[in-house]
Amino acid sequence: MSEPVSALGGASYAGFATIREIGPIGMITLRAKGMKGIDKVVKAAVGTKLPGTRRIEMSGDNACAWMSPDEYLLILPYSAVAAALATIATAMKGEHHLAVDVSDARAVFRIEGDKAADVLRKLAPVDFDNLRPGELRRTRVAQVAAAFWQVDGGFTLVSFRSVAGYVMGLLTHSAQPGSELA
Repeated sequence: MSEPVSALGGASYAGFATIREIGPIGMITLRAKGMKGIDKVVKAAVGTKLPGTRRIEMSGDNACAWMSPDEYLLILPYSAVAAALATIATAMKGEHHLAVDVSDARAVFRIEGDKAADVLRKLAPVDFDNLRPGELRRTRVAQVAAAFWQVDGGFTLVSFRSVAGYVMGLLTHSAQPGSELA
C-alpha cells in the first residue's frame, strides 16, 4: 500500500467553529445484498455490529456506516485496510459481493465547537434538532454529495476527495465569525 496522503495536508480553520481535514483514514465500501452472516463479516473486519438504517456503529477508531440497503462504509486506520480486505475476501468467498478500498478517494473533515451544527445547518437540508449521536446522514452539502454523523461534541463529514477543496471552502465560509445563526 502506498504512503497515505491527506487530501488537503491537514488544513484547518478556526471560526465560530473549528474545521479540520483529518485524513487519511482507511475506508472500504462493502456491498452485499441479502447475504446471511454479513454481520459476522463486519464484526471480523472492523469489530462493530452491523448498523441499522441511517446509523453508524463505532468502536474506537473503527466504524461501520449504513450507506444504503446493500452498502456499508467500513472505517478503520489506513494501515489496517489490506488486512480487513483479506478478512472480507476469506469470509465472503463464493458470495456475490464487492469490497473496495476507497480510502484515497475520500476526504474527511471534523467540525467542532458549541456551534458546529450551525456550520452544517447552512449547507445541508437536515433537521439537526432531531439528529442524534449514532445517526448518519447522506445528503448534499451545498452542491456535492457528503455523509456526516455527530460524534464527540462535533461532526465528522466524508466527501469525495475530488471536491475536498470546495468542501473545505464551504465549511470555512459557513464558520466565519459573525455569521452565526440567531
